[in-house]
Amino acid sequence: MYKYMNDHGVKTKAWYESDESIKGGLDIEFGTRIKWDIPLLEGYEHKFFKNHSWKPSHKKGFFGLINLGLIKELFQIPKSIIVVHGWHYFTHFLVLLIGGLKGHEICIRCDVPLKQEKLKKGVKQKIKFFFYKYFLFPRINWFLYIGEQNRLFYKSYGIKDHKLLFCPYAVDNDRFVQSKLQIEKSGKSFKQKLQIPENDRVILFSGKYIDKKLPLDLINSFSLLNDAHTWLVMIGEGALRPAMEKRIAELELKNVVLTGFINQSEIVDYYSIGDVFVMCSALGENWGLSVNEAMNFNMPLIISDLTGCSEDLVVNGKNGYTFETGNISDLAEKLKLVIAEVKAGIKCDSLNIVENYSYARILEQLKKLT
Repeated sequence: MYKYMNDHGVKTKAWYESDESIKGGLDIEFGTRIKWDIPLLEGYEHKFFKNHSWKPSHKKGFFGLINLGLIKELFQIPKSIIVVHGWHYFTHFLVLLIGGLKGHEICIRCDVPLKQEKLKKGVKQKIKFFFYKYFLFPRINWFLYIGEQNRLFYKSYGIKDHKLLFCPYAVDNDRFVQSKLQIEKSGKSFKQKLQIPENDRVILFSGKYIDKKLPLDLINSFSLLNDAHTWLVMIGEGALRPAMEKRIAELELKNVVLTGFINQSEIVDYYSIGDVFVMCSALGENWGLSVNEAMNFNMPLIISDLTGCSEDLVVNGKNGYTFETGNISDLAEKLKLVIAEVKAGIKCDSLNIVENYSYARILEQLKKLT
């Protein structure tokens, strides 16, 4: 995205507080060592700052990122538009609090959905609400909301409409669409590699095998289909694999593939064979960017109602359906419905809908601040 912005006339520099993701390494939730195989630093100016935390890692919570050099540079650069991705680390928090003292325009881009925030109770939530509303948010110039639930989250704090700007979550749509076209042009089907009959249907899941993603719900729902010509391909890896394998064996399911970790350059092969995409996540899935990825292959969607993007990316009846999170019967019914629609050749509108969630749309919105 930063490369795209520079290529289209908006000078963009990224300040990084950690190089953990760039270097790669053990991902605890995936349960394996990963290193992304697409370029992450090309085409834009960037800088890494030393982390002074006594437990230096973004995985260690609020005090895992303490970048004093970044704060110093904040007061040395010319007045700029500063976009901070969240407030959950000490460095982010300091930039939001004091960045305006130098005259910078301070923007927050976080992904919290209101419907999930409402499920959080207790004294801690009340303290947090008071602190954000009366101490943190008044110091922010612009609130860049990623979708409808995120917009409603800011509205619940009394943020006025003139301070809200739509800045959606997006993937590199062009890259996925071009990959799709290349696969179609080659005339080769990836189903052969997975030993899936060419005329059988494929339900896709893409994500870590962890509690938040509820992969066992999908396996249980898939078993209710009782359809020998429909497959479930679960792209990912994680701690729940043994439990998933056990459940697949208990249900005597034959048409289920657990792929293991798949990197970005290869994932398009899996998307190319999908007929339906499912995300059945619970609390903590603030958006779900793999939904955006799947939409570039014009797949119909079945998305849990707690998933942050469900109100934005799913238009019921046009490109899929939402279902009640955790309701296995409801999920199974939606699977049957969409598979029937796919077999009937009913047109899906996912590709048109995701066009509004693109780098071009982000750039168009951010230009309003310059």
